[in-house]
Amino acid sequence: MALHWQSSMELVFIKKGSGIVQVGGRALPAQAGEVFVFTPGTLHALFQSPGIVMEYENIIFDLALLGGADDLCDERYLLPLQSGRLVLPVHLTPELSYYTEALVCLHDAEEANRTRLFGYELVIKGALLRLLGLLTQKDGKLLSSESADTQRMKTVLQLIADHYAEELSVSSAAEVCGYSTSHFMRWFKRMTGQHFTAFLNCYRLNIACIALRSGNDTILAVAEQAGFKNLSYFNRLFKSHYGITPQMYRKGE
Repeated sequence: MALHWQSSMELVFIKKGSGIVQVGGRALPAQAGEVFVFTPGTLHALFQSPGIVMEYENIIFDLALLGGADDLCDERYLLPLQSGRLVLPVHLTPELSYYTEALVCLHDAEEANRTRLFGYELVIKGALLRLLGLLTQKDGKLLSSESADTQRMKTVLQLIADHYAEELSVSSAAEVCGYSTSHFMRWFKRMTGQHFTAFLNCYRLNIACIALRSGNDTILAVAEQAGFKNLSYFNRLFKSHYGITPQMYRKGE
């Protein structure tokens, strides 16, 4: 999962294997049993360790699910969460004193969603509120605003999201940040751990994967729609990245 952010809340529960989770400019090791908390607007990415499959479950929800107009909790906690001013602990590991209590909330939400008994939506909402309350009490912090680096990175990611299918140069990305090309390349590598071109190619490959599984367009059409103008280059890059050809991926091999 390439570096991105969204306006919703996301909880990632690592179920099997291991990998790396990037949060902002930090790379954190991820092990089975651990939980990652991404508040709205948080830059994050997930990567598997070489040769190891990492399985995880996502719980994604809008904070509007938990509050409403003229709600005290909405004003005091949910709106600051939505704007990025309320920061929660990101990495929940077994060493934390409240880890078990946090897992109970997740398991309660999972079980309610699995059984779907009458009123299960209320159980899920209650479990998520309990979890947010726990994280806020234990390690929540109010900030004045998000960092300039985060704002710049979001601008670059929006540029990629809007123009990935077109010719997109390092200089054009540097321009939206107000950086020289050389300074931008150093800054982007520090922020993401990748060079801009490598990051852009990974983003385009993710787009191609979605198209391969969800549509019937030819491999050539998928490659072009994802921003690759050369089919043989796309095929080579895809196989190098995923270990199989686009055709094999489409067939689920």
